[in-house]
Parts: sequence; C-alpha cells; structure tokens
Amino acid sequence: MIYFDKVSKIYGDNSVAVEEITFNIEPKEFVSIVGQSGAGKTTVIKLILGEEKPTAGTVFFESVNVNSLRKNQITKYRRRVGTVFQDFRLLPDKTAYENVAFAMEAAGRTEEEIAADVPHVLELVDLGRKIWNFPHQLSGGEKQRVAIARALVNQPDLIIADEPTGNLDPVNTYDVVQILKKVNDLGTTVLLTTHNKGIIDSLGKRVITLEHGKIIRDDKSGKYTL
Repeated sequence: MIYFDKVSKIYGDNSVAVEEITFNIEPKEFVSIVGQSGAGKTTVIKLILGEEKPTAGTVFFESVNVNSLRKNQITKYRRRVGTVFQDFRLLPDKTAYENVAFAMEAAGRTEEEIAADVPHVLELVDLGRKIWNFPHQLSGGEKQRVAIARALVNQPDLIIADEPTGNLDPVNTYDVVQILKKVNDLGTTVLLTTHNKGIIDSLGKRVITLEHGKIIRDDKSGKYTL
C-alpha cells in the first residue's frame, strides 16, 4: 500500500529530517512508528500526505507516486487517508454528530448518506449516547473518539494516528488504542506514531524505529526499545 523508496528530506537550513529510508506498509497492517522528538516521525506523515515533497527518493501510495500529484489530485488522494491528531482539532461550536458530518459534507456526500453513516460510525467508537454533545461536554478521550469517527466516516484506506493519546490519561489511552485495533480488525490499515512505551508493548504489532532520520529497527512484532 505505502512504499518509501530511498526517501530523504532536507529542509532549507540543511537539517536532515529523514535520510534514505526505505520501507513498505501492506494493506490491513497495523504499524507503529516510534522515535524521540526530531527522529523524523512527523516528516514521514507529511510525506505520505503530500504536505512535503522528498528531496530525494519516491513515496508511493499503491501505484500512485504521491510526489507527482497536482494540487487538485492531492485533495482527492487525501480523502483516502483519515488523520487523527493529538489535539483533536474538533470544531467547538458543532456537536459530535456535526463534527463528523462536516467531514462528509467536505467530501461531497449526500444528506441521506450523512444521516445513515454518522450515527453508525459514532456507535463504532462507543459514542452513540453522546451524539449531540458539544466538545466542551466531552472528556479528552471522548473528543479523541469523535476525531477517530471523523477520520473513519469516509471509509479511508489508511488511518494515520499521530500521537493520538498524547493528551490522555491511561484509561482513555487504553480505550483509544482498543478502538484503533478494532478499526484495523475491520480491515483498515493503521499507522500510529507514539512515544508511549506501554502502548507499543501491549500491541505486539510491527514497530519501525527512527533515530536521527534513519530507520534503525523494523520488527514485525516489536517492543519499544529506545
């Protein structure tokens, strides 16, 4: 599904974010990328999303060369990728339902599709009873579950979860990770970045470790070993 072919990214101040990294992620895989701050995790995500272009090498999504996509093509391509961020990024004046519906509206979905799909995806993340709550009425873990529902609702091929538990307590962290595992079990590829050793050790899934922009370890059933 995703293939990095000898990808490097050097920013204008000559700082090397990633250096000649090569890896692939198969459909329906659950892969965690770990590394200390500055290791290159965020750059990898930006390269997948087409927010940055590599200085050298190529990023493929299936047969698509992400680097070669024009502006109008990038928008269509990104609909195949759902993204969950550490800071939730919910619209404060919209309910859980409306936050998820907004993502469908932006993708051009019909009112009938929205009415059918939004309650279903909120049930999937165990928020069926809080569908009309505003963000300020939700806990941190519930806000993150709304964000996951929003990322899922357009049925993407890939979910990128970028430090999704960074602002959560252990109980909510556990709940969010279980939902990501459920999403993966239903057939969606999941790419997780995290500093949380407990999450990585409990998953028992593939772990790619970055250090100073290079892949130093790629374990099929890994632990957090930094």
